[in-house]
Amino acid sequence: MMNKVKDPAIAYFCMEFGLHQNFPIFSGGLGILAGDYLKAAREEGYPVVGIGILWRKGYTCQYINDNGFPYDVFPKYQFDFLKDTGIKVQVEIKKQPVTCKVWMVDIFNNAPLYLLDADLPENKEPWLTHSLYSGTGDDRIAQEIILGIGGIRALRALGLNIDLYHFNEGHAVLAGVELIREKIATGLSFEQALKKTRKEIVFTTHTPVPAGNESHDHRALSYVGAYDGLSYQQMKRIGGDPFNMTVAGLRLASITNAVAELHGETARKMWKNVAASSPIISITNGVHRNTWQDPSINQAFINNSSLWEPHLKNKKQLLAEIQFQTGQILNPDILLIGFARRAATYKRGDLIFRDRSKFLSLLNSGRIQLVFSGKAHPQDLNGKNLVAKIVSLAREFPKQIVFLENYNMVLGKLLTQGCDVWLNNPQRPMEASGTSGMKAGMNGVLNFSTLDGWWVEGCKDGINGWQFGEGYVGPGQDQHDLNALYRVLTSQIIPTYYQNKPQWEQMMKASIESVSERFSARRMVRDYYKQLYQPTMESKFIA
Repeated sequence: MMNKVKDPAIAYFCMEFGLHQNFPIFSGGLGILAGDYLKAAREEGYPVVGIGILWRKGYTCQYINDNGFPYDVFPKYQFDFLKDTGIKVQVEIKKQPVTCKVWMVDIFNNAPLYLLDADLPENKEPWLTHSLYSGTGDDRIAQEIILGIGGIRALRALGLNIDLYHFNEGHAVLAGVELIREKIATGLSFEQALKKTRKEIVFTTHTPVPAGNESHDHRALSYVGAYDGLSYQQMKRIGGDPFNMTVAGLRLASITNAVAELHGETARKMWKNVAASSPIISITNGVHRNTWQDPSINQAFINNSSLWEPHLKNKKQLLAEIQFQTGQILNPDILLIGFARRAATYKRGDLIFRDRSKFLSLLNSGRIQLVFSGKAHPQDLNGKNLVAKIVSLAREFPKQIVFLENYNMVLGKLLTQGCDVWLNNPQRPMEASGTSGMKAGMNGVLNFSTLDGWWVEGCKDGINGWQFGEGYVGPGQDQHDLNALYRVLTSQIIPTYYQNKPQWEQMMKASIESVSERFSARRMVRDYYKQLYQPTMESKFIA
C-alpha cells in the first residue's frame, strides 16, 4: 500500500445540476444536491469537475389550468454564460454518430461543470438533449449514453487527469462500460478490465422508490448502442437481465454510499442479494449554506440576538409573493405551515387533509395557514392528481390554504426561509434524505416530520423541531401517522407558537445550531473525501 493520497481528482457524473434559477437544467432534489456539491467542492478547494448534459428545454415549467390540473410547458432556453471549450466528442446511437459539443460553466462559484450538448445541425436527433427526464425507453438510454460514454470521452478530449469517477445515481453507469471498453482495447480481458475499473468508481444511490432504480431490456440496450462493444454476457454480468442501473452501479463501484443513515439500512436490505455488490455505507446529504441560509438569520444567530425580527421579514417576503401569485392575503401573525417538494405519492402531500373533520376544526379556529408547492413528473398522473387535490382545497379555502405553481429555486428559498413550520410526512422508509428540511432548519424554520430520511439523525424532539409517528412502519401506517400529526400539532406546536414565543425562538436557535454545520454540503464533501475517495484511491494500489 502506498502512503495516503491527498485530494484525488474527481469527475462527478449526474443527469442534472441545480446551480441557479437562471440555469434550469435540473428537476429537483437530485440536481440541487449536485449543484450544492460543486459549490462546496470549490469552497473547500477540492479538485472536482462535474459532468452533465445541457438541457436546452430544462425539466418542465408546470402551471395550473382553469380546472385546477397541472400542465407542462417546455420553453427553449438560451444561456449566454456558457464557455465554449472548443471540444466535440462523438457517441454512437442506433448505429449513427451523434456529435456532442462540450460547454463549461463555472460562474456560480462552482467547481467546473462540463455539459454535453447534442443540439447541433449535424445530428439527426438534436432533441436528445432538449428535455430532462422527458424520454423513456430508447430515448432515455440514448441520453444515458451521452452522459456516461460521452462524458468519459469528453474528459479524455479535455485532457483532464481524473483519479476517480463518482456516479451520482444510476443514470451515469454507462460511463463504467466505457471505462471497461477502454481497458479491453489495451489488451486486458473483460474480467481484468472490470476489476481495474471497479477501483476507479464510487457510486451514490438516492432512493428506494422503484421509479428511481430504472431497468432496461437488453435488446433495447443493444439496439440503441449502450453495449459499447461489450457482449450480452458481459453486460449481464454488470447489470443483470433486465439491466438494472442501480445494480450496475453497485457492481461497478469500489464503494457505494446511501444518503442518510436510515437510507443506508434500507439500501443494504434492498440490495442484499446482489452478487458482487460493493459495500454500502451512509454519508448523509448536506446543503450549501451560502445558497440557502438567509444572511440576516445567520448574523442574528452569530450575535445571539433575536431571530424573530429577521424571520418575520422573511415571512412577509413570502406572503408578498403569495399575494402576487394568487391574490390571497395571509396573516403574518398566524402560524404558517409549509410543504414544498416533488409531488410523489409516497411523500403524502395530502396527509394533513385526510381527516376532514379535524382539519376543518383547525381551519375554523383560525390558528393555521398552509402553503404548498411542488411539481409532478410530466408523466406521473398520480402525482398530478395529488397536486390537483391540493389545488382544489386551496380554492375551497383561499384565505388559509394556497398553492404556488411552478416550484423552483426562488420559491424554494422563499418557502424554506419564510414559513414558521416545515411539514414533511413521507411514508417511512421511502424518503432517502429530504434536503428541503435542512434548508428550512438552518433558517430557524422548525421541522415537523415523520422519522424518515435525514430527520432521524437531526431531530431533537421538542428542542429543535418535532417528530410524529415515532418511526412506526407497518399496517395502518397512514392512519397512525395522521393521528400523530394532529396530536403533536394541536398539543405542542400551536400552543407553543401562540403562548410561548420565547420557547419558540429558543427552538429556532437550536435548529440553526444543530443543522447549519452538520447538514452542510461542505461537511458532506469532506465526508466524501474521507470515506469514499481516499479509501478508494488507496485501494487502487493494492494488488
